[in-house]
Amino acid sequence: MIGIVIGGGIFVVPNLVARSLPSSGWILLCWSFAGVVSFFGALACAELGAALPITGGQYVFIREAYGRFAAFLCGWTTFLVARTAQVAWLAVTLALYVSYFLPISPGAGKLLALGAIALFATINYVGVEAGALTQKIFMFAKLGGLAIIIGSAFLAHPHAPVAEIAQPPVSLSLFGVGMIACLLGYDGWVQVSFVAGEIKRPQRNILLALAIGVAVTMGVYLLANAAYLRVLSIPEIAASAHVGATAAERAMGPVGGTLVSIIIMLSIVGTLNGCFLTSPRIYFAQARDGLFFRKFGEIHPRFKTPAFAIVAQALWSGALVLTGSYDTLVDYAMFATWLFYGLMVAGVMVLRRTQPALVRPYRMWGYPLTAILFLAVTLWFLVNTIVTRPVPALAGLGLIAAGIPVYFIWLKRTASIELEQPSPASRS
Repeated sequence: MIGIVIGGGIFVVPNLVARSLPSSGWILLCWSFAGVVSFFGALACAELGAALPITGGQYVFIREAYGRFAAFLCGWTTFLVARTAQVAWLAVTLALYVSYFLPISPGAGKLLALGAIALFATINYVGVEAGALTQKIFMFAKLGGLAIIIGSAFLAHPHAPVAEIAQPPVSLSLFGVGMIACLLGYDGWVQVSFVAGEIKRPQRNILLALAIGVAVTMGVYLLANAAYLRVLSIPEIAASAHVGATAAERAMGPVGGTLVSIIIMLSIVGTLNGCFLTSPRIYFAQARDGLFFRKFGEIHPRFKTPAFAIVAQALWSGALVLTGSYDTLVDYAMFATWLFYGLMVAGVMVLRRTQPALVRPYRMWGYPLTAILFLAVTLWFLVNTIVTRPVPALAGLGLIAAGIPVYFIWLKRTASIELEQPSPASRS
């Protein structure tokens, strides 16, 4: 989970937060609050994952709470744009950072991106243990690099005092803008649930993975921001498009920028591998429900992985790389992603009412206040996106709505296949 969540965002997102909030105290409070909200979402995910430790995670939770229709739209959006566009964007960004060290042409950059997709698809094709080991290696590497940057910043001379400039008072709107940026930095915690059916002792380990993962990520993010604030003034952070590199160069000289580029590549690799370790399990579960191509529900006879689902994700992500449409789709998918986060957390309430007898080895801490707070933030996020960025919001809704006719076509197709199959009596 740590390897998926800690990506390149911590090196860039502080710039967006500093533009909205005028003091170090407000900045650290914003990162803390976003971490707490993400933790509440993770607690809901832990209750659902422990009660329903089935491969597919979020898709399964939504299916149990709302039925097959809502679950289909979740899986449809995940495959069409949410995770496949994310994979394409990560692969292209990785190629861009490689060009920092080795000058490559745009065509070679696309080939490198396709090669990265193929590599991590192959690693996870041959076994969940291979994918998990790769995830752990890059997670420790990126945490080690971040520790060097944070430590060097605290050992360096602090930035010179800057004359205070009159700032408008912090409003709920400005705090919310900063919090949205922070929430994007924490995104990815839900993906642990996708592999719930393949986790040993899921009733215990899903909760531990989510709780420890969010806690460590939150600690790293707060330390990184404190390090940035020590060597850079808030106006400098707000003006820098690459805050991590600027802070590292200030603390360590030219070698700092090189180190940050290496860490960002490690971070991207970890997130990219995590997308292949987790996301194909949603398509697998959907196919097992008869709501996707049957091939996606097959398990490799030797490697015991959803091999075709992994290959299909790689092929579609590769197509998005070649067409260049991934950048726009990632923007559009964020609205849909948070809509389904909200539905999943609300599903805790729905299932407690509709399935009170369901065995729950873990119950969400602070329920219902923690769930209500998460849903309130999610609602604010969605409404604010509609008001401030109507095009991506409406496009995200359009992508979800496009799955509605597909769902009924699939139902009709599934029903016709079942009618064509001979009954047990006729076979005997």
